[in-house]
Amino acid sequence: MEYEDNDIINEILNGDKERYALLMRKYNQRLYRIGRGYLNDEAEIEDCMQEAYIKGYQNLVKFEKRSQFSTWITRILINECLQRLKKKQRVLTYDNEETADLMNYTDKRNPETVSLNKELRSLLETTIDQLPEKYRTIFIMREVEKMSINQTCEALEISESNVKVRLNRAKEMLRTSLMDTYTAGNLYEFNLIRCDRIAANVLARI
Repeated sequence: MEYEDNDIINEILNGDKERYALLMRKYNQRLYRIGRGYLNDEAEIEDCMQEAYIKGYQNLVKFEKRSQFSTWITRILINECLQRLKKKQRVLTYDNEETADLMNYTDKRNPETVSLNKELRSLLETTIDQLPEKYRTIFIMREVEKMSINQTCEALEISESNVKVRLNRAKEMLRTSLMDTYTAGNLYEFNLIRCDRIAANVLARI
């Protein structure tokens, strides 16, 4: 049985903080993928996710439910990532590299292609990682996470036209590296062990 976010939030606000784990498990994949839009370091992404969840929990009483919880927690994560980037940029220059050429990405399940597909998925993720931040983030939100235009606008605090322009630009940049098709749905997987670790760490701190 899948619970509505607002019902879970009401239970949390009524004292059942363990229910917060349901929200974390539901949105870990999304936050991880969007975190990859800003940061390339796995440990930093997980740190930002945990901080976002903790701040979300601490401010849950202020959540007015006029927007979706998923959009609200995504906005908190983005702020955490941007703060982390600002700290890094004090000593490092953030450079965007040229995207690499990729082979055709397929999703065949026969034994001969399973290993190849893993390599191709890694190459595709690398190519997405090399997009400039504002294009990478839009691509992950819209094409990988399948967020709506309205959700993306709200999370990034930009206009609908900006979302469309950036997404088209991101696709153009990727298209130069892709020969045919790709499968985005299984990129940046956040496995069960890491999901458990995030939930346990946050629950221990709230």
